[in-house]
Amino acid sequence: MNPSRRAFGALSAMVLAGAALRTPSATLAPQLTVAVGGRSTSAFRHLPLTVALQLDFFRQEGLSVSVREFASDALALDAVRQGAAQVCAIGYEHVISPPLGAPEVRSLVLQGRAAQLALGVSTRALPRSNTLADLRGRKVGVDALGSLSHAMALLVLARAGLGPQDVTYVAVGAGASAAAAVRAQRVQALCHGDPVMAQLESKGELRLLSEARTLGGSQAVFGGALPGGCLAAPERFLHQRAADAQALVYGLVHALKWLQTAGPGDLVKAVPAADWQGDRGGYLAAFARVRETISIDGMMPSDGPATALRTMASLHENAQGLEHVNLARTFTHDFARKAKQRFFV
Repeated sequence: MNPSRRAFGALSAMVLAGAALRTPSATLAPQLTVAVGGRSTSAFRHLPLTVALQLDFFRQEGLSVSVREFASDALALDAVRQGAAQVCAIGYEHVISPPLGAPEVRSLVLQGRAAQLALGVSTRALPRSNTLADLRGRKVGVDALGSLSHAMALLVLARAGLGPQDVTYVAVGAGASAAAAVRAQRVQALCHGDPVMAQLESKGELRLLSEARTLGGSQAVFGGALPGGCLAAPERFLHQRAADAQALVYGLVHALKWLQTAGPGDLVKAVPAADWQGDRGGYLAAFARVRETISIDGMMPSDGPATALRTMASLHENAQGLEHVNLARTFTHDFARKAKQRFFV
């Protein structure tokens, strides 16, 4: 387990311990486990959840929340299927296009409203490359095949005249393993999220050719508002434990509001040091760039589901059957709307 995962697990334990120390009746508080998928792929996809845990926003709602980390969204969904967690923190794209065998879940609150991804070429492998067309016959790293980064690379390269057969896509994983793949020249380009993209760019190891880490960049790449990370749960949970679902969303939207005005010093105090990956300055700079992509109120943008559906349809292995997806059943505004009214966001 990497330091970031240990820190996040320890953070969850501290939240629960703190609740027990401060509140005599804490043992009577409803217990909830959130399965977190692919957290190390992007430092900011689950930042609101981290903040809500660190600042005790869930405890303030009378809810004891613990987290379990998984290497991918697919594994987080599987944890919900097996009953090891009631809620999952995943990319919305996996709500509308779940892996084979995954349970049907519904997004109840958004954490992000953009992809928070970028695509760049290795300055060592392709020192004179300034166009995407130069990637013909090359290897492009993505965090996982079938992921949003894979879909983004397909879309961007298609506009440069390159089809799926013109490049080889390689799953490079998250964080350090993705950076290592670039440095070892196992891939000549990388489509990934921060902090790895920010670190490689700042060191001159990557030259960015496509940007979706801002609202404008994401709009340009995907042709509409693209929902990012979300908290999702099966319909049965939303009905049987509606009060707990609402408390969870209250805590998360509280964190969203906090993030809108938090300064660098506030963020440093609220985020485990392991999340900086040894570069606090780089982390804060990357946060400043993606800050606008963090959801303001947890609500789903009106064109978000359709944009996500078009994006995932670009992945050939996932395209079949997506035309039958009932987008209205992939999310609910019931909980986020109440939180929006309560926190005036």
